[in-house]
Amino acid sequence: MNQQETRSDKGFTLVELLIVIVILGILATVTVFAVRGITSKAKDNSCQAEQRTIETAIEAYYADHQADATQLSDLVGDTAYLKQNPFAAPGSGHFGISFAGGTVTLSSGTCTKK
Repeated sequence: MNQQETRSDKGFTLVELLIVIVILGILATVTVFAVRGITSKAKDNSCQAEQRTIETAIEAYYADHQADATQLSDLVGDTAYLKQNPFAAPGSGHFGISFAGGTVTLSSGTCTKK
């Protein structure tokens, strides 16, 4: 009796599975780096927006009082300038506001205004 061997090709070979795993790894790596770039850009944009808000509050104070603010409490609180203390986006440093000699200087840790 001659038996005919039949082979069932219903599964994937090891090589095919490894190729798929490598491709998925490459896609995951690209996605991680793309998301990092997006979050970094969002933090920077948030920081710049906060800087513009502070600048606008300082200018509004000057327009109302014909004098520069001498301290942060002049801008924050019950006034219409800033409702709360300004803050930088998490991980992007902090804001420094200097009211020295009639000059108001706004700076931040790692946020740069463009």
